[in-house]
Amino acid sequence: MEKKTVFTGAATALITPLTEDGIDYVAFEKLINWQIAEGINALVVAGTTGEASTLSDDEHRDAIAFASKIVAGRVPVIAGTGSNDTEYALDLTRCACEAGADAVLSVTPYYNKATQKGLYQMYTRIADESTVPVILYNVPSRTGVNIAPKTYEALAEHPNIVGIKEANGDISKIVETMARVRGRLDLYSGNDDQIVPLMALGGKGVISVLSNVLPRETVELCDRFFRGDIAGAAEMQCRYHRLIDALFSEVNPIPVKAAMAAMGYCEDYLRLPLTTMEDDTRANLLDAMREVGIRV
Repeated sequence: MEKKTVFTGAATALITPLTEDGIDYVAFEKLINWQIAEGINALVVAGTTGEASTLSDDEHRDAIAFASKIVAGRVPVIAGTGSNDTEYALDLTRCACEAGADAVLSVTPYYNKATQKGLYQMYTRIADESTVPVILYNVPSRTGVNIAPKTYEALAEHPNIVGIKEANGDISKIVETMARVRGRLDLYSGNDDQIVPLMALGGKGVISVLSNVLPRETVELCDRFFRGDIAGAAEMQCRYHRLIDALFSEVNPIPVKAAMAAMGYCEDYLRLPLTTMEDDTRANLLDAMREVGIRV
């Protein structure tokens, strides 16, 4: 069974520029065009980093449609369409397909904590109805549920389920997953501090928060690995470790929104229950950005 690879390298889990009046589409367009000019391999819209959980239904749909229009086929657009309500996830997935997204990213259901049987049935329904490839997103630290390697193995049989954004942090379980799926699912790191380790297991790259602020460098890290310069990729992984740590020193996307505001790409505005960054963690973040040559 041959499946389509959505992208190889680095995809940015884009912030959504917000103001008190809603989505700042002027800033959003500027951000999208800058990311593409910097060589990013794909863009994820309306995911966790894009504050999908507090976007209104109209905003969520409009953000996907707007990004697809602005990107205009230059790189793949991956739309966040996950929900703990399967019917709503299906509705968002249909919307993303109609809007021109190239793939959808579907997070595990949060709060109601599905069983493995429930995960299998939910993802099968979504993949059955989607007209574009589906990437599964496993982030148990946020959702309270983990996709087991056996469940990945079963879902890998579906021709429209093509990849995994894996953020469970358990390397041993990821090794087991890769052994079970045997190339039938593309693996992407969901943790910026594990890009090189997961590519070493056969991963195709990363869906990244770091690449909001360093798109070209995150792409280069992946490119070095795929060119066989493993030491060079590892050196970059280590070089940006402090910045990555600072970008997750408070709940994502609080720090990356602060970072992008400092770079002039958006307002430092988040919707409750997220709040702006504390002074001490902000100072550390800005210092870490300056350390790697980002002007703030």
